[in-house]
Amino acid sequence: MDDETFWNLIEDCRRETPDPDERLAWLRGRLSQMPELEIVQFQICLDRVLTPTFTWDMWAAADMIFGWCSDDSFFYFRLWLVGLGREEFEKAALDPDSLAGTPQVRALAGRSPRAWGDHEWPEWEELDYVAGAAFEAVTGKPHEDFHDALDAQDVKDPEPRHPVGDRWDVNRADEARRFPNLSALFPAVERA
Repeated sequence: MDDETFWNLIEDCRRETPDPDERLAWLRGRLSQMPELEIVQFQICLDRVLTPTFTWDMWAAADMIFGWCSDDSFFYFRLWLVGLGREEFEKAALDPDSLAGTPQVRALAGRSPRAWGDHEWPEWEELDYVAGAAFEAVTGKPHEDFHDALDAQDVKDPEPRHPVGDRWDVNRADEARRFPNLSALFPAVERA
């Protein structure tokens, strides 16, 4: 599966429904109609596509939006970015501050994360499991066999061990200025 096919699937599921659970069901159904190798390649493509967002700048953007973002939440946030579609994803990968212009992020501004609805959370953990679920449905094999099928493709993990760039503190006013648009939407008391 190439990037174009991957993104077409993501865009098609976005057109089907805004609901993340319904999108997953749609993707699982579509992947379940594909050959076993294509399902495995969807996961490989997802892992490859995520790589440019594994940066300290993107983590800082997530920190601004969430108030603080753990490593697991950062991974789920990056999966959520994929769900925004190719155009928004690629724009954010180049300039994380551009997330301030997306309606999904703007809808969270000025509200405590405790007030965010389940479908508003900027995380989409389940996207990482959709290919495995489709693989199990198609093959009848257990989930461990999906990982064996991934390993059999002999594809090196494209992601570096650590985020790219320099780590910085979004709670320091001088550093938060690096993302003026997100800082305006998600001001922190410490930045005042």
